[in-house]
Amino acid sequence: MMKNAVKYPRTPHLPWSPGVSKDDVFTENLQIFEGLEVVVTEKMDGENTNLYRDGMHARSIDGRAHPSRDWVKRWHAGIAHELPDGWRFCGENVFARHSISYGNLAHYFYLFSVWTDENVCLSWRETEEWADLLACARPHIYYQGRWDEAFIRNIAIDESKEEGYVVRTCEGFSFAQFGTHIAKWVRPNHVQTDQHWMDSKIVPNKLRQS
Repeated sequence: MMKNAVKYPRTPHLPWSPGVSKDDVFTENLQIFEGLEVVVTEKMDGENTNLYRDGMHARSIDGRAHPSRDWVKRWHAGIAHELPDGWRFCGENVFARHSISYGNLAHYFYLFSVWTDENVCLSWRETEEWADLLACARPHIYYQGRWDEAFIRNIAIDESKEEGYVVRTCEGFSFAQFGTHIAKWVRPNHVQTDQHWMDSKIVPNKLRQS
């Protein structure tokens, strides 16, 4: 049984995010970002996955087994001993194609947050360091600097190839602060394909040619 297994919470939408479904929520107050350094990263179209020293799970802790998770399970088995006990490493498993087909991936696992055994999210700099240590990928950065709502609103997204973006504070934060320190923008009419892709033939995305 995994220690400190935690279901990754729903990320609230930014007020100008068009891809909102009926069970999504908007961030209540953007003022928390004022004056803070933030990083805006690409929102990958895969399966949210949590890795621990003693196990792993998708967004649903009790989710059923699926062949699209076989690659990340094998990779995790090789690096699990490097993960501190009680910590969780959250990222996107992009092995299988969902709504977007990727043809130039750096890795099949994109790390976007690391949480300690005290349920504190590490800073973005520390997250990048862990991605380097584990030799996995981290999402493309669109912007990093002081919060600038006008600039972030105008980030150009290729909606045929990119699902959206995620804003978070560069400083770390507690789990209780999740709803105020991170938010997302999702392209309009983004297909919610979780059930569809799990019941369809698996089509692997392609890794970058070295």
